[in-house]
Amino acid sequence: MGFYPVAPASNQYVMGRPFVDSVTLHLPNGKDFHIVATHLSSQNAFVQQVTLNGKALDHSYLTHAEILTGGELHFVMGSTANKSWATGKDARPYSQSTTPAF
Repeated sequence: MGFYPVAPASNQYVMGRPFVDSVTLHLPNGKDFHIVATHLSSQNAFVQQVTLNGKALDHSYLTHAEILTGGELHFVMGSTANKSWATGKDARPYSQSTTPAF
């Protein structure tokens, strides 16, 4: 789908490459969460941009609360890595931070 839990207790899902053009999660709260990947192909395996409910994401993770809100996560894929997307220190998920856990 394009995201997965790395540190489950963090409530964050790290974003990566989706392997499906679209999928819908029917959430227990009655809402739906749609994941769409535009231009996905074997040649276009790199994330260019991600939006959540029409707003650009500048971080490379989703929170559980963002998913439960429902809506649409939209990946735009391309043939080369976008080296400027989600590169800031605050854009990293907890699992990639240098902050000690305790």
